[in-house]
Amino acid sequence: MTAADELDRGRESFERQAWADAFAQLSAADRETPLEPEDLERLATATYLVGRDADSFDIWARAHHEFLRRGDVERAARCAFWLAFVLLNKGELVRGGGWVARARRLLDDGQYDCVEQGYLLWGVAARSIFEGDNASACATFARAAEIGDRFGDPDLVMLGWVGQCRALLRLGETAAGVALLDEMMVALETGEVSAIVAGDVYCSVIEGCQEIFDLGRAQAWTAALTHWCASQPDLVAYRGQCQVHRAEIMALHGAWPDAMEEAQRASERILKGPDHPAAGAAFYQQAELHRLRGESTKAEEAYRQASRLGREPQPGLARLRLAQGQVDAAAAAIRRVVDEASDRVMRANLLAAYVEIMLAAHDVAAARVAADELSAIAADLGAPLLGAVAAQAQGAVLLGEGNPSAALAALRRAWMAWQELEAPYEAARVRVLVGLACREVGDQEGAELELDGARWVFQQLGAVPDLARVEALSRKAAPKAAGGLTAREVQLLRLVAAGKTNRAIAAELVLSERTVDRHVSNIFAKLGVSSRAAATAYAYEHQLF
Repeated sequence: MTAADELDRGRESFERQAWADAFAQLSAADRETPLEPEDLERLATATYLVGRDADSFDIWARAHHEFLRRGDVERAARCAFWLAFVLLNKGELVRGGGWVARARRLLDDGQYDCVEQGYLLWGVAARSIFEGDNASACATFARAAEIGDRFGDPDLVMLGWVGQCRALLRLGETAAGVALLDEMMVALETGEVSAIVAGDVYCSVIEGCQEIFDLGRAQAWTAALTHWCASQPDLVAYRGQCQVHRAEIMALHGAWPDAMEEAQRASERILKGPDHPAAGAAFYQQAELHRLRGESTKAEEAYRQASRLGREPQPGLARLRLAQGQVDAAAAAIRRVVDEASDRVMRANLLAAYVEIMLAAHDVAAARVAADELSAIAADLGAPLLGAVAAQAQGAVLLGEGNPSAALAALRRAWMAWQELEAPYEAARVRVLVGLACREVGDQEGAELELDGARWVFQQLGAVPDLARVEALSRKAAPKAAGGLTAREVQLLRLVAAGKTNRAIAAELVLSERTVDRHVSNIFAKLGVSSRAAATAYAYEHQLF
């Protein structure tokens, strides 16, 4: 077969989106006779899509120089853009920014009015969003989309839209961002954009949905990405990201074995190629599943691997430390990352764990502040998923503050929300808290029913640590002390009998002094005593120590 035949076959395979064939055939033609720059662009694209990122850089650079040699500055700038696009998406801001600067100099020197100017604006906006300047990025992405529309370039329009959407979401303009999300879904269905742009849009939009905790849209876009990947069997790029997103959704819905399999396949696929941010996410998801199943050693190794690949291992690692009984280590870690978190999305992803760990560390005041912040973010975003998280945090804090009746109201809301989201593990965790609150109000039978319901779910999921905790709570269901005291009241009575003042008890249990005063008054009323001495005598008489 001649080089010309291979070239024709390579072009035809490229049009069919048979990326592996296109790569092999165009590469073979290039070995016989160096390709013209237009075909080098095709080869670079196919090379990237079959997962050979580094090779694609070299081919785009060759095409760039060939176009320059011809004097075709616009096409040379376009090749420089694709180099920058891939590099910036990998987080290589210096190299990516260098190619953007090179292309802008070429176009500015010639004062060209061309669509490539819009592509380079995308590069400028991408740097802005990476640096946290979302307002500037939003405006620049919008200008890029306008240029794409003026020149009839659907790739640039779509890139401008998705960048603008992500910036709007980060600026808190959720309604405008979501409207763009839905418009992009329709536009992608027409199949007018290139494969590289389509894959980038799918992954970027799913990340945006996750940032605003929009589970419904995240699921819809993940299903669309799955279908898109399946239509191109040779595709390597984006398939790993697709599997990570699928694993996250499967885990939420309780399909833990399937989620683990997807996450492991994702990490294996991604690590076959160059480093990619999704590799860290794949290992983090595996670590979370190992943690939930009580596989501490495997979880720790997966968190470390995620960290090596650039994924912050928190809050999962802090929760692992908490499960291991290392409360101080967990508290130090979660405080650090919350202090470092600069925007509300980052903080929202951390605050639920922060509340849980602060309560375990008996810092109820800190937990209260975090729960209130989480509720404010949830109210602002209006996302059911975040609403469930916030209601659960509020219920846990109210329970820690000694207000079980109010806790029950918040926890019932959280349980219903998790049920609607079909998130069995989270719903079961809420039932444990409901059980504890029932005990506090004296409903021992209700408490046992809630704990039994949670126990059954944990058994089905294989959530070993949670199952052990429920078993322990059931075994030491606080005995109904004479006088009908609740578990919390027995705890306080012991401290009173130890000679502690209400102020000292409040400090030790991290409660308000008013809450302790109310508990002590209730204890006196139930026992029919009027002094601390009489209450102490009752505690010794009934062996409450």
